[in-house]
Amino acid sequence: MNKKLYRDGPYEDFFSQGVLVGNILTLAGQIGVDEEGNSPEDIKGQMVICYKNICNVLTHFGGTLENVIDETWFVTNVDECMKNVTEIFSEREKIYGCKPEVSQTLVGIGALVQPNLKIEIKCIAYID
Repeated sequence: MNKKLYRDGPYEDFFSQGVLVGNILTLAGQIGVDEEGNSPEDIKGQMVICYKNICNVLTHFGGTLENVIDETWFVTNVDECMKNVTEIFSEREKIYGCKPEVSQTLVGIGALVQPNLKIEIKCIAYID
């Protein structure tokens, strides 16, 4: 099997941010932390940074958000996410530039890698 790896960020010695096998790109879960290590307090702000980080991995492999076929969102507070779902999904639509044509799963979890994080997004993309 021929794997193309993209390693970046503070955990690059532990795992790849993206693994391309054939036309399938799997992305590690991306968190809402920017290059300076900052993270907004709200879930929408963190989501925006998650997508920026997702775009960085996609770009490395010649892709864009149009290549994403599946998303899994891990959130630490499902109630907070659902209370803000209209605002969150409106912003997501702006990021994609359209209504995203992806399958999506939302999973409630107890915690993420840093205690202040509220969301992590993992994707699968088809790179042609």
